Amino acid sequence: MSATSRRKPQVSTTESSAETAPETKPKPAPADSCEACHSDAPAKAPTPERPTAKGWSRFRVPTMDCASEESEIRRAVDGIDGIRALTFQLGQRTLALDAPGAAVELAVAAMRKAGFDPQPLPDSGASSTDAASQAEDDHDHGAGSAGAWRLGWALLLAVGAELLGFFAPDTQVWKGAGLAVSAVAIWLAGFDVYKKGLTALRHGRLNINALMTVAVTGAFAIGQWPEAAMVMALYAIAEAIEARAVDRARNAIKGLLEMAPEEAAVHQADGTWLNVQVASVALGAVVRVRPGERVPMDGVVTEGNSSINQAPVTGESIPVDKAVGDPVFAGTINETGTFEFKVTALASNSTLARIIHAVEEAQGTRAPTQGFVDRFAAVYTPAVFVIALAVALLGPWLLDWTWLEAIYKALVLLVIACPCALVISTPVTIVSGLAAAARRGILIKGGIYLEGARNLKAIALDKTGTITEGKPKLVAREAIDPTADPAHVESVAAALAGHSDHPVSRAIAQGLKPSTLQVSDFKALAGRGVQADIDGVSYALGNHRLIEERGQCSPALEATLKGHEEAGRTVTLLASPTGVLALYAVADTIKPSSREAVASLIALGITPVMLTGDNQATATAIAHEAGIEEARGNLLPEDKLEAIKALQAKHGPTAMTGDGINDAPALAQADIGVAMGAAGTDTAMEAADVVVMNDDLRRIAETVVLSRDTHAVLWQNISLALGIKLVFLVLAVFGNASMWMAIFADMGASLLVVGNGLRLLKKGVKTS
Repeated sequence: MSATSRRKPQVSTTESSAETAPETKPKPAPADSCEACHSDAPAKAPTPERPTAKGWSRFRVPTMDCASEESEIRRAVDGIDGIRALTFQLGQRTLALDAPGAAVELAVAAMRKAGFDPQPLPDSGASSTDAASQAEDDHDHGAGSAGAWRLGWALLLAVGAELLGFFAPDTQVWKGAGLAVSAVAIWLAGFDVYKKGLTALRHGRLNINALMTVAVTGAFAIGQWPEAAMVMALYAIAEAIEARAVDRARNAIKGLLEMAPEEAAVHQADGTWLNVQVASVALGAVVRVRPGERVPMDGVVTEGNSSINQAPVTGESIPVDKAVGDPVFAGTINETGTFEFKVTALASNSTLARIIHAVEEAQGTRAPTQGFVDRFAAVYTPAVFVIALAVALLGPWLLDWTWLEAIYKALVLLVIACPCALVISTPVTIVSGLAAAARRGILIKGGIYLEGARNLKAIALDKTGTITEGKPKLVAREAIDPTADPAHVESVAAALAGHSDHPVSRAIAQGLKPSTLQVSDFKALAGRGVQADIDGVSYALGNHRLIEERGQCSPALEATLKGHEEAGRTVTLLASPTGVLALYAVADTIKPSSREAVASLIALGITPVMLTGDNQATATAIAHEAGIEEARGNLLPEDKLEAIKALQAKHGPTAMTGDGINDAPALAQADIGVAMGAAGTDTAMEAADVVVMNDDLRRIAETVVLSRDTHAVLWQNISLALGIKLVFLVLAVFGNASMWMAIFADMGASLLVVGNGLRLLKKGVKTS
């Protein structure tokens, strides 16, 4: 799908009201999903709908342990008409189908034919916690892999079979005993492997389980039953370790859910406080939080103030001061004072819960490297079968081996060539990267964006709320009429500004002392300002256009206005019928972190460009202050879209940061769309490819660094997996590699790539 295929919200252009306003940004509408279950990830993937939405059918697949089985299911349902999307959560062993009922029935039948047993989850409503609990039960009872007790007994019996083979008398009785012990060990450890392997062979699919089934059966048939038992036991143990490792990576972020307390102190009608289960707390309820306690739900502070550690949600390491009117989030830690807040979201829909959900969905997507590995494995495994068959058949003729030697070497070759390490190398790395980002308050909506961020060459930065605070402040005031009483002039300006709800007027009102003057006949002048009578005199508080229309502009005033505008300020003038009395300059100040963030992006070789709807003078001033060389102002939504296209043509892969309707076309066109400051905002979380939960621009550079680290680990793992296999393949054909060596090589490679991938969970992110 092309980048421009996202649904773009209708953008209406209306005349600006009152003074020249800073940019205000409603959130863009979420995009559609159209990822085909059998297609490779596109260069720009659409944001998927939630798998709990209408039209989705969810299933638990107890035997779906790793990425190889995910690939088998994808191939099994490939080609079924009507399947719009297919997502996986291997940690919970669940999959979700976006398809009509007939297609779902065909998909279920295809999965069962492939040897899986999908179990429908009721009304697509089983929670992630329930699914995770069931996944744990699967581990404990051996549904997904042999249970711990079965593996333990299988390993003990395999060791016993080896001991019997070495030390028992060479009699039929002892041989029979050793064979029986080996058979029981193979049955305990490999029942599921055999079941899936035979199903794959029956349908002509040469997968990992088919490899092990043929290798172990062949070894048993030629009398190498102790080795067959040991190989199967060790293989099953390796599979269990891998499954646990994948679960650890996939569930790394799940610990956040435990940070939200189960009970909340809720204010009752009689004035008392009662501890209530958070699941039963209604919207609008008032909750109290004491120092040292965790905030139980999302809400807005209604009484008191405190300092709150928001690291679980936004990744901020420094506590944030909260007062009346400020938002608080479930799972954050109250560090100082007692406060009360009104609940604004149910526990199941808190910001923390939505973070977990977003990460789970991202973990269910397929990264480009995973698609490459799957395609490689699809060719690699049958090729290994062919090579093994050639070794078994041609070895006696070309290399003067005995038939038993040739068959044994061929079986060793099958075990060595098992692509477990290769197949598992990608998902465990991608999932670890996604979890590491989420812990820092960065939600990446899938492996495609985690991998793609490393290729960024340019980034378009919105001004308001991204580079600047997004909160205009009164930064300068200047008397124009020296004969007017300064105190009275300021009181008049405060009275007029206080009656307006425009952001610039509010900034002026907040920067001046409150006025006690009575205002009458108040009028809003669209696109110009406001007008009112005070003590029988008509005053106007408005922009440059209004003063020109009143005929009260002068060359000296024009020069003064130009100076403020070149400094990036929005100017408002107070005028009486006789002339302009005073000037008030408002500016959106730059964030303290913006300069460092821009410098980090430049150090990474990424060209930052500011795109804003504000005037060019303001854009140039703010960009210069932030360290950005190129700034484009006066841009309409379609202008921002064209600017992104131009950056892509000039530099290559380009990201766009923004969270407003006017940014939606540009966000869709960009290779990666980034939403800033989206904590508590469901719409932004749905719409963007990358979501920065706080509004710290430095997180973008961290995302690029994490992407590059992830890419490096991915190819380290692929090289390790293939390199170890290659060495032992040569040893197997021309040396003395045994099945023991083969299975240890397979286990070793698997554990190496798993451990290397999990390093990303603890990896510190540096931007320079």
